[in-house]
Amino acid sequence: MTETLPTRDFDVALIGGGAGGVLCALHLLRLAATPLRIALVEPASTLAQGVAYATRHAEHLLNVPARRMSAFDDRPDDFVDFLVEGEGESARATLAVSYAERRRYGDYLRERLAQARAASPAILEVHTDRVLGIEPGQGHFELALESGPRLRATAVLVAVGNNPRPLPARGASGLLPGTVLEAWDFDAIKAIPGDAEVCIAGSGLSMVDTVLSLAANGHRGRLHVLSRHALLPLPHAQVHAGAGLDAAALLPLSLRQRMRALRDGAREAAAQGLPWQAVLETVRPQVQALWRTLSREDQRRFLRHVVRYWDVHRHRIAPQVHARLQQLQDSGQLRLHRGRLQTVAAEGGRVRVSLTLRDRRSLELDADRVVNATGVEMRAQLMRNPLLSDLLGKGLARPGPHGIGLDSSDEGELVDARGVILPGVLVLGSLRIGSLWESIAVPELRGQAERAARRLLAQTG
Repeated sequence: MTETLPTRDFDVALIGGGAGGVLCALHLLRLAATPLRIALVEPASTLAQGVAYATRHAEHLLNVPARRMSAFDDRPDDFVDFLVEGEGESARATLAVSYAERRRYGDYLRERLAQARAASPAILEVHTDRVLGIEPGQGHFELALESGPRLRATAVLVAVGNNPRPLPARGASGLLPGTVLEAWDFDAIKAIPGDAEVCIAGSGLSMVDTVLSLAANGHRGRLHVLSRHALLPLPHAQVHAGAGLDAAALLPLSLRQRMRALRDGAREAAAQGLPWQAVLETVRPQVQALWRTLSREDQRRFLRHVVRYWDVHRHRIAPQVHARLQQLQDSGQLRLHRGRLQTVAAEGGRVRVSLTLRDRRSLELDADRVVNATGVEMRAQLMRNPLLSDLLGKGLARPGPHGIGLDSSDEGELVDARGVILPGVLVLGSLRIGSLWESIAVPELRGQAERAARRLLAQTG
């Protein structure tokens, strides 16, 4: 006889316990006025340890000053308050403009979640498990868990976060175990021998983490960074006022006109003694609106021609981190190669890396380790996530604009394969990049999480 596994009933189920899921849980607990039953399902044993905040290494810093990292729009100094608890009130001004260790942000989210659980009438249950699928029912949704039981919830939030892209090179599957590492495997990166020659595929923020970890270990071997465009993340300016650019005035313009206005704004800022970063800070609150008011063709042009330049200007790094990268480049230890990675092959216990350079010449490098730092996979159908595969396979979801993430309504509700909103299921964070573009940085994510919490509460009412 087949055993029937129990089904637990909840008002809200949150799928994913990274920063996005924890932020939404925080807002639900703060807003709930009744004993709301909340399930948070996360396969990792520790919450708030998604890609960014899973690191326990001190050299990995936030890419945003602490004063902008509060979990709450209505308490903008909350993260600084948390840091002050450990450092003392006299350090407040310095802490506010500092780039704190990323591990401290995960600590902060977990502490605030514990405090919110203690103070709220709502009941939060954390399930260390993986959601494999969602089945709509009459007024509820059933969640199939990897461990066997099912959860039933009136409303659901999907915040499953990021997966790495596979290494874009032929032959990767034939390499010896341990010779190809993921940049997100922080402990494995730390264990690379100090004299190893390392090839890093990708030149974005994941590459920065890898280089910082190796440098903190006193790495002596040469570091090769392979990138199609050889663009490194740019630094934040130390201190600056806002620029005079009217970001809202960009909304009616085409992509070409907007880019011209940004370049003109940077020149005008320079004439006033301001860094170009001031222009980006002025535009930042309007980025979602700027993306959504572009025509589909202009969005495609942006993704094809502009995004790589946008990313290095928009997703900046701490000034001291940029200075360290520059120092490693100046010393010759860090070398940047502009080209397309073609193949990797085992060669006498090492890895032979072949790439085609910008001028069509070929280059071969022999390395002891190859690190995949190509960033996140943004196409949901390629994320190798069983829940996303289930939603897409059943027609309960469809890829977002340009195949990025999942399609969602203005309120964040899932849009199915027919283009119809699926009431009661919301998506958050990186899954909304195609719809919003700016959807993963904490200053945007906290507001998105609060709006999602209010929407989920309304669904349960």
